[in-house]
Amino acid sequence: MAKNALFEIRRCLEAHVGQKILLRANGGRRKTIERTGVLEETYPSVFVVSLDQEQQNAKRVSYSYADILTESVEVTVCADNGELKIEYIRS
Repeated sequence: MAKNALFEIRRCLEAHVGQKILLRANGGRRKTIERTGVLEETYPSVFVVSLDQEQQNAKRVSYSYADILTESVEVTVCADNGELKIEYIRS
């Protein structure tokens, strides 16, 4: 069952490659890290986000699909007109 859930998460993300997304990640000790960037690539085990450079020091970050499954990362896809289209990608 977990493999099917991970496959569905990957398939959902593949549909949004090249679009702007908002990431909310668990930073530990009650910290939440919010980052914006462009979904650059999906791989069999991870996805890569190219971050907006004026906000962060790192240029690219990667997360596993299991991070979304365990809800330690939330992904929100931004709409074309600049408004947030709330679409949490979870199984």
